[in-house]
Amino acid sequence: MAPLVLYHWTQSFSSQKVRLAIAEKALKCEEHDVNLPLSEHNEPWFMRLSSSGEVPVLIHGENIICEATQIIDYLEATFVDEGVPRLMPEEGSMYYPRVQHYRELLDSLPMDAYTHGCILHPELTVDSMIPAYATSRIRSQISNTESELKKLAEENPDLQDAYIAKQKRLKSKLLDHDNIKYLKKILDELEKVLDQVETELQRRNEETPEDGNQPWLCGDFFSLADVSLAVTLHRLKFLGLARRNWGNGKRPNLEAYYERVVKRKAFYKVLGHVNNILISAVLPTAFRVAKKRAPRVLGTTLLVSMLAGVGYLAFLCLRKRFANMVLSIRTRQSYF
Repeated sequence: MAPLVLYHWTQSFSSQKVRLAIAEKALKCEEHDVNLPLSEHNEPWFMRLSSSGEVPVLIHGENIICEATQIIDYLEATFVDEGVPRLMPEEGSMYYPRVQHYRELLDSLPMDAYTHGCILHPELTVDSMIPAYATSRIRSQISNTESELKKLAEENPDLQDAYIAKQKRLKSKLLDHDNIKYLKKILDELEKVLDQVETELQRRNEETPEDGNQPWLCGDFFSLADVSLAVTLHRLKFLGLARRNWGNGKRPNLEAYYERVVKRKAFYKVLGHVNNILISAVLPTAFRVAKKRAPRVLGTTLLVSMLAGVGYLAFLCLRKRFANMVLSIRTRQSYF
């Protein structure tokens, strides 16, 4: 069978869902990072893979599948061999509508709005893992991206419509994601969704058999609904929305669920180390060097990111040494 090739970005919420599904199904997949802060998703080679210019994109033989839900459905329909875990119950089973309901409910949450909104309005968050300087960084990055898309549309006539459409979507998103009233509205809607999840988890606890095996969201099996819920809770925790939504006696079933799911091997493999967004959110535009072509070797983007990170740490080290030197000179002067 043809190999699976996934173009994704580690910090992308949609990419995380696909990668968690792949890990839970224990599928072999060749992964390529498409670095969003370096605007690799706007480059012509990637726009020809996905006209929306969005990650993730899955390539399997001659099939190119875009959008997370379609990719996950494709994986479920294609890899049905014995030994490959099923994440969706058989259609017609009592569990199928339950899994489908919670999957659709959770996937309907505007996670990009929560993400951008919490970066732009950190006052909505508590214990956010997003550095304070990210707010000004994302505003300038959005502005730069609009100019970049306009230029790319002029340089690539065959992709002009795709670039213009993406530019319009970006402007529309920015208006919503920077609107504090809209953000408060969708955060209230999030609470209602999590109330439903809390109630469903309570039902599972009441159904727990005497052998003590703890169930997941829709039954005693880990499903696509759990994939969506696990990645959603992880993102809310990262954004600083966890204390608002669970803990200290609020939604105890949800809190217990999150504590369990982070210990799953697949979860740790995909999401165990992604909370450090130093490189993805902050590193200067200086690393947006020449136009890149489609990656030929796995890890090209990682190498660039590592070099960028080393450079940044070196800058911090030199700045600290310079500060110590100035302090030393001032101290000496005080003795004369």
